[in-house]
Amino acid sequence: MADKKQTKPFSLRLTFEERAELERAAAGMPVGEYIRDRLFGGTDLPRRTRGKFPVQDHKELAQVLALLGQARLSSNLNQLAKAANCGTLPVTPDVEAELRRACDEIREMRAHLIKALGLKPTTPGVRHDP
Repeated sequence: MADKKQTKPFSLRLTFEERAELERAAAGMPVGEYIRDRLFGGTDLPRRTRGKFPVQDHKELAQVLALLGQARLSSNLNQLAKAANCGTLPVTPDVEAELRRACDEIREMRAHLIKALGLKPTTPGVRHDP
């Protein structure tokens, strides 16, 4: 078995602005890897992106997150599922209206997310193979 060199961490204090500039220059690459490549790997760095679907519209994304924070969807859906499993969910006109309203809110959030991520809108429930 080959003897591996022991690595030692190195710490560097940066101002907020310096750190932001370093992260921008790294373009999604881990900062430590970016620094190591810049110091020891030459200047021909393959640039990595921040993912397959980077945020296109931060305002839209903020709006979706605000809607999610107000909706309490996961808690409400969990309560509905529990009541449905127990057979205690009365399907009154009010309950049906609330369920339809929740579905509308989810569709709205979905539309905002699609726009924020710069994706092509599709019909909900219809599978599109790549």
